[in-house]
Amino acid sequence: MFAVPMSEVRRIHASSGTTGRPTVVGYTERDLSMWADMVARSIRAAGGRPGHKVHISYGYGLFTGGLGAHYGAERAGCTVIPASGGMTARQVQIIQDFQPEIIMVTPSYMLTLLDEFERQGIDPRASSLRVGIFGAEPWTEEMRREIEQRLDLHAVDIYGLSEVIGPGVASECVETKDGLHIWEDQFYPEVVDPLTHEVLPEGEHGELVFTTLTKEAMPVIRYRTRDLTRLLPGTARPAFRRMEKVSGRSDDMIILRGVNVFPSQIEEVVLRTAQVAPHFQLRLTRQGRMDELTVRAEARPGATPEQRAAAAAAIAAGVKEGVGVTVRVEILDPQTLVRSIGKITRLVDDRPAAG
Repeated sequence: MFAVPMSEVRRIHASSGTTGRPTVVGYTERDLSMWADMVARSIRAAGGRPGHKVHISYGYGLFTGGLGAHYGAERAGCTVIPASGGMTARQVQIIQDFQPEIIMVTPSYMLTLLDEFERQGIDPRASSLRVGIFGAEPWTEEMRREIEQRLDLHAVDIYGLSEVIGPGVASECVETKDGLHIWEDQFYPEVVDPLTHEVLPEGEHGELVFTTLTKEAMPVIRYRTRDLTRLLPGTARPAFRRMEKVSGRSDDMIILRGVNVFPSQIEEVVLRTAQVAPHFQLRLTRQGRMDELTVRAEARPGATPEQRAAAAAAIAAGVKEGVGVTVRVEILDPQTLVRSIGKITRLVDDRPAAG
């Protein structure tokens, strides 16, 4: 699918396979330079400045996150700490030793790092980190508040996908944190109805579609991202339109007894519930002919049985009121669920296979 001879391709990456089989993408030298510029611009918008140290916990390799952030941070004049993912205890030690001002990581793995800080008896708010640039998965305002309160930093969203370029397609600005400014000198956005494909007016929710304007090795025209959002006027960077934080993916949607449910809607409820940690999982099962959804959330350390029962009731009531479906809730012991070291999988589908 490359639009140039292989002799002009300087690097190959692949998507993470969120929508199925990974897509292989290529970059010319000019593509790589433009990509670094866009990530550098995003870091600047998030509050990064030349001389800042950037701790990168996105995975390196075929995934675009690690190397995309790496070369963009260098282009921005920052010092790069290429930690990659995994070895969580060592990551905390590196942060303590090297004192970075900025961390670039998935929001779910940031929560894992926060737990490790606390497990080691270190107050995360006393760390050197002042800006967190989080991407590669949808996350809510409730998760932003959780991270900012526990870390005493600015949590800023960055957006991208491998098929368009990687991270750096759009970024929030630290001054406003009110949605991601799309770098429209490189990427032309539209929002369409995911069923009819009709282009929607600015301000209406739908599926984000991108056309690349300058990419050489693998240009895309009206590429469907599956990400659900809406377009808004620019604020901190008025020359560029904003996209609202991604609320979910059209292919993540669960249809439960006729109601459309997105994991991000459940996350909002879990994160505002007292005595529950920001770690949860959704389990889809089938009883007879009916699908059932179970929310499995971890109690915070020290939560009493009465507090756990109250948390379960609050989550069930919050989902019923806010989403419109009835769910089962299990409150698990702390450290029960598998922790993310990259993109997190929220939904476990345990329904029997068709046929």
